[in-house]
Amino acid sequence: MIRIEGLHKSFGNHEVLRDVNAEFSSGKIYGIIGENGAGKTTLFRCIAGLEKFDGEIVADLSPLKNHLGFLMTDPFFFPYITGREYIRLLCNARGKKCPDIDSANIFNLPLDKYAVNYSTGMKKKLALMAVLAQDNDYYILDEPFNGIDINGSIIVTEIINRLRDLNKTVILSSHMFSTMSDTCDQIFMLRDGHFAESVDKEDFKKLEDNLKQSAELQGKVEALLRHNF
Repeated sequence: MIRIEGLHKSFGNHEVLRDVNAEFSSGKIYGIIGENGAGKTTLFRCIAGLEKFDGEIVADLSPLKNHLGFLMTDPFFFPYITGREYIRLLCNARGKKCPDIDSANIFNLPLDKYAVNYSTGMKKKLALMAVLAQDNDYYILDEPFNGIDINGSIIVTEIINRLRDLNKTVILSSHMFSTMSDTCDQIFMLRDGHFAESVDKEDFKKLEDNLKQSAELQGKVEALLRHNF
């Protein structure tokens, strides 16, 4: 369980998050949606302990950051480290025994090549393998499908569903609504710096229809087509 109470985050005079409140239970998958710049990544960084903030974030395991696997949108890799070494590094950082890396290489990555030379999708797959190898209790997956091919996306979906079966707490973001509806138990809409709406699985279709049919969206599409075609 992760509970957020009254979280506020500003950069100078710019308030990014305001009065964010939520509780994320074990054995469930939570989706965070919102426009670009809505504050999703900032929220994730606050939960991961990478940003200072006002308010409170508590979990049933403490310190939270020592039990959290954070898959960033753009994972960082040292210049001269292979994929294999990267996985070992993240396991060592948590004092965890490294699994049989070759057997765990479900994405068939070239693990003995430098990770910085991987494609965007390959880097995302490697970073995901590494946080999974740590055997965390909580996972934050920021755009886990970004840059990943179709077969990889299917595998990532299966991994997320398996984490639910293992009673993990998973919070993810994606700009593809179909991936959210396939995996999530609840979706939070981040708007104007706070959670403006939360929707359970049975109402996902209604949420998607509302997003598609919003007057603002329709107006923008019609204006684009009228001026460019």
